[in-house]
Amino acid sequence: MNLLLLMSPGAGGEGGAGGSLGIYVLMWGIILAIFYFLVIRPQKRKQEKAGQMIEALKRGDRVLTMSGIYGSVVGIKDNVVVLKIADSVKVEMAKSAITQVVEKSREA
Repeated sequence: MNLLLLMSPGAGGEGGAGGSLGIYVLMWGIILAIFYFLVIRPQKRKQEKAGQMIEALKRGDRVLTMSGIYGSVVGIKDNVVVLKIADSVKVEMAKSAITQVVEKSREA
């Protein structure tokens, strides 16, 4: 039987749409499950990993920001990180702008 006929809501004749409706719903369920496991779940894991990295920031860590600026963490406030990017140059940035910890501080 043709797959397109199975996916159409009125397949199977005039009065026998009940059986094909189940197949139609099953096909959409499979598509949604595939979408969940290939798109949504990996994105959630990536967000959780980024959140853990931001929460683990501490003074002395060398980081990379979204804008491509490297700096060392000098201070941490609520949602703000103070970065030293050059001698006597400090910048306040949102914690969410930190994309990567390049080097952990040597302090334990």
